[in-house]
Amino acid sequence: MDIGVKEIRRWHLSRGFSDIGYHYVVRRNGSLEDGRHEAIPGAHAKGYNSDSIGVCIVGGLDDDGNADANFSMRQYISLSCIINELLVKYPTAQVLGHRDLPGVSKACPCFNAPLWVKGK
Repeated sequence: MDIGVKEIRRWHLSRGFSDIGYHYVVRRNGSLEDGRHEAIPGAHAKGYNSDSIGVCIVGGLDDDGNADANFSMRQYISLSCIINELLVKYPTAQVLGHRDLPGVSKACPCFNAPLWVKGK
C-alpha cells in the first residue's frame, strides 16, 4: 500500500490513539514524513513507547499478507538517513525492530535491524 502519515494517523485515531503512533514514516517512494513530535511518547511498541522513537517503514507484507522485506532502495536510503540523524541526537540509542523487543511477537520490520545498521 502507498500510505503515509495521513492514512496511518486516521487508522490510529480510529483505534483511540491521541495521534499517529509513529514519529516518522518512510513511504514506499522513499519520502520521509514527520508523524508525532519526538518530545511526545509514541504509541508504536507497547512497553517501550516512553523511551523510544518509532520509525515506520511502509511495506513488509507480500500479496498474501506474509512478512516480506519488500522495501525499495529509496526506502532503505531514507531509513538510513533518519537513523543516522537520530543516532547523532541519541548516541547511546540501540536500533531495534519491533520484532527485536522482548515479549513482542511481530515480524516487522521483516529484517534484522541491528545487523542492518551495522552493515550500512
